[in-house]
Amino acid sequence: MNFKRVAAIAYKEWREIVRDRLFFSLAFVVPALLMVLFGYGLSLDVENIPFAVVDHDKSAQSREYAYRFIGSRYFRFEGYASNETQAARLIEDGRVRVVLVLPPRFGRDLAAGQPVTMQTLVDGTFPSRAMTTKGYVTAINAAFSLGSIAQAVSQVTGLGRDAVLAQLTPVRLETRYLYNQSVASIWSLAPKLIMVILMLSPPFLTALGVVREKENGSIFNIYASSVSRGEFLLGKLAPYVAISTANILVLWTLATMLYRVPFKGDFGFFLGATLVYVLCTTGIGLLVSVLVRTQVAAMIVTMIVTMIPAVLYSGLIIPIVSLGSGARAMAHLMPAMYYTDIVVGCFLKGVGWAALWRPVAILAAYATVLYTAGYLLFSKRPRT
Repeated sequence: MNFKRVAAIAYKEWREIVRDRLFFSLAFVVPALLMVLFGYGLSLDVENIPFAVVDHDKSAQSREYAYRFIGSRYFRFEGYASNETQAARLIEDGRVRVVLVLPPRFGRDLAAGQPVTMQTLVDGTFPSRAMTTKGYVTAINAAFSLGSIAQAVSQVTGLGRDAVLAQLTPVRLETRYLYNQSVASIWSLAPKLIMVILMLSPPFLTALGVVREKENGSIFNIYASSVSRGEFLLGKLAPYVAISTANILVLWTLATMLYRVPFKGDFGFFLGATLVYVLCTTGIGLLVSVLVRTQVAAMIVTMIVTMIPAVLYSGLIIPIVSLGSGARAMAHLMPAMYYTDIVVGCFLKGVGWAALWRPVAILAAYATVLYTAGYLLFSKRPRT
């Protein structure tokens, strides 16, 4: 291994990256841009749900019921509808997602101790959000019903309303959210976006960089030179690993400064583990580059083998434990899942090597297999 040759090849590759404005943008601008676009555009928080009310009763009790929703941060009041037909049009046009229909005699039946049936119309075109919305409606309705019962019992017995509530709910449930006290989706998404971007960018750049040599014919200079395949591959990949290292710092800064995600772990461990992940994803690009001959093919294959694992089999949106048995097995074959455990552990849980050595070791083994396969498949003899 002649490191002067490696340095010469690395320097040549760096000059080509800097000279090509499009490639330079792909290397340095696109990762940060993706972090900003995905961070603001992808949200799992279900809040500010637009809703309307059809109030057939127009009593003080019906208004109080509606105000429970109007005052909630989970709903955004869009006004009253005169009837169910108008409410259906509001949902059909997408102006509201929920309509509360309060029946006639709502207040009188409540005052008489009679059960009241009300209707809730929920837009089901977004099933997961519709189920979450139903949970919000159920919780607010339960709180109103409990308060109504407590008020009625208080008037009959003379006990205070708080005392009646304490008797009606002998078991109090107090929930404490660990690691993400505000349950903000961006705290979970921003670290995982680092995983996604570092799964997409390094192999994309690596595959294009190597295949470009084949496509423009400059690879024949390497074939005819005394440079070994190990020296060529090491020199070729070194600039992309260095670029990805710089992107790690940029993405970490965006996550902590722009999105205000707390970083509770050891930064040195995080950086080292992320470098192992970058070596792993760069190895994917290397393997793709030795199997295809054109940059178009390299782009298509790289997007397929990186985008799908990064989105579907990493825990980005759906937890791995919620996947089917076949999907879970597939996820365990992908490096994205292991790095997701690392980045979430470093950012939110504050854990380090003692808890995360296993995924780091698996990523290191993964990288070793990829680089070995790439080295063995790359040949200095042109294929006919």
